[in-house]
Amino acid sequence: MNIYNPAEDIRPLAEQFDAALARFVLARQQESRPSRAEVLEAARKLMATPGGLDALYTRVVAIETSGVFVNSDWGQPAILQPALAVRTLRQGDPGYTVIEALSEIRLLAVAVGDYFHPGIAAEQAMNFLTQVMALNLDLLSGQMTEADRERPEDLGAIVQALYQYLLDRMGYESILESLVGEVQRLLAQRPVQTDSIKEMISQIARCLFDPEIDTDGMHSAARLVTALFGPTKGCREDPGLAVYDRRLGTMDDATLAEEAADFARAMHETGLVSPYHPLFLRHLRRRRDDLIPAALGLSMTGIDVLQCYSQLVHALIDEAVFPETSQSVYGLAMLLERGALFSHPVASGLWRQITLKLSVETSTKLAAVFGDAQPPRVFLLAGVLSLLGQPLGVGQGNNPTCQSVIGISMWADNDADYLLQLVAWAARDDEILQRFEGESVSSRGLEAGLAKEPPLDVDPVSLLLVPHLDRIYMEMGRLCGERDDDLHRWINPEFYGWWVGHEFRVVVDVQTGKIEDHAGFLRDFYACYHPYYNGNLPVIHPQPAGIAVTDSAARLVGRHAITILRVALDSDGEMRVYFFNPNNDSGQDWGQGIHCATQGNGERHGEASLPFAEFASRAYVFHYDPLELGDTQAIPEGEVARVIELARTSWAADL
Repeated sequence: MNIYNPAEDIRPLAEQFDAALARFVLARQQESRPSRAEVLEAARKLMATPGGLDALYTRVVAIETSGVFVNSDWGQPAILQPALAVRTLRQGDPGYTVIEALSEIRLLAVAVGDYFHPGIAAEQAMNFLTQVMALNLDLLSGQMTEADRERPEDLGAIVQALYQYLLDRMGYESILESLVGEVQRLLAQRPVQTDSIKEMISQIARCLFDPEIDTDGMHSAARLVTALFGPTKGCREDPGLAVYDRRLGTMDDATLAEEAADFARAMHETGLVSPYHPLFLRHLRRRRDDLIPAALGLSMTGIDVLQCYSQLVHALIDEAVFPETSQSVYGLAMLLERGALFSHPVASGLWRQITLKLSVETSTKLAAVFGDAQPPRVFLLAGVLSLLGQPLGVGQGNNPTCQSVIGISMWADNDADYLLQLVAWAARDDEILQRFEGESVSSRGLEAGLAKEPPLDVDPVSLLLVPHLDRIYMEMGRLCGERDDDLHRWINPEFYGWWVGHEFRVVVDVQTGKIEDHAGFLRDFYACYHPYYNGNLPVIHPQPAGIAVTDSAARLVGRHAITILRVALDSDGEMRVYFFNPNNDSGQDWGQGIHCATQGNGERHGEASLPFAEFASRAYVFHYDPLELGDTQAIPEGEVARVIELARTSWAADL
């Protein structure tokens, strides 16, 4: 079958698809999980025919309401990951490729405003498709790879046609600029996991060097490509690791110093680490340890830490820093800059981590996800460095595990030696231990928590810890039994640490599910967290909280766990809440003009922020210290009323 055959008549194929969809709807009335095979095969035939994608686009509502996406990841479009989508499109079995294509046609309709989906906002759908296109830029030339051409059932041609279809409707003329902007927006948040971002930059690089594509003036794109593939004079033309390694042996001291400064500059400007950078550091370990501070771009604080713990830092470089674990260089630099090693238990914990013997199960799991280019212990140690250096860069991936991930972030930031203990237990013993109300709780043998499948799209530390933490969190809920308030009141202080506020407020009555005393809830929140009303007290320790997340139309999406980090004035004199959102991308549109910012308002890397009132309008539960509560009557009536109105005209409309 030729996808461009103009003689194909689309009407019989469209009618076959409609009939298959109707039979699927009837089957769902009789069984919970009927086969989708007939629908997907009919959709594949349509996709392989001129005009077929348009026909499917006009049927987006029917496809969605039929339940084809139900009981699968595609049923929750907000959690879909671009990097996984690309693999499914380009390498997946026919059924998976087709359902991914159907999902992206649906998301196109959402992105351009032709279809409202309650589970994903238009802006989020557009961001997703932009990233998917970035990872498929090699299809711009119209030429398929051999792998694409050899795929069965015309799947290669179908994927190429889908990509061109998306480009035609989203606008090719600005695609590279948009992609560069998307990459820069994501990098500003300094994520621990950068594989998909690096792949996007790789695709951008191919476009920059394609003579058939006009990329004049794309200086921002060129800077990203240079930072990843040629940040120094010695590797400017991306010569390959073996060639660069030989060049290092011929460089004099002045040239090495210049290389060190260029590597550090590129790394700190972008948060990306070129694969050449670890090679350079390992060379310095053999010849010039004194240039390591410059190669890491350390300030006086970082240099002081390195000088005090030089033996440990050198061991970490030797054991964890390789081209395959290049991002660990940035993690190590930020770990030193944060001064974390000045806490003696952290340094001791890292020495233990270096020599830690992993269990067979741990080694197998790490190798399955991260490959065998380095031993599993190397990937884990590198992941530990990244996490301790970038506590706000961890994400939950495609998993309903926000409670566990904010814990990992919180401990990395505030209780690093405890996190290292958890990692040791999980990696060595396949078990972690916590206490709940005086009773020891072990993760061993517990049933799965919210995440029914082990997370695979996460960093090495999360890969090991999240399944244990998720099970323990759920077990603590079980041990609570029936109580007269939201169970988070008792679980959070035990699960996260002593610093979680002893007092607790939830905006709804747990028995009725209706909002109760919203004004009192808000007055307590302001009197606890707002410096104007709490005696100008800062947030001492990060505090877990729950928010009601809304989409760009201010409709409720669901409850979500975040961490309140600090409250402060921005450069314009507006009081803002700075918080950690574990959902991989903190820049979100919550409707009513409420846009979570990740840069431009005094945010530190990895933080999101909102004006205080806007954040308060989405607050659902929070902890606080009852002994440090400010004057609840000092908050202006008008301020409380404005926040209540924002809530009642959005997520709380029916409560």
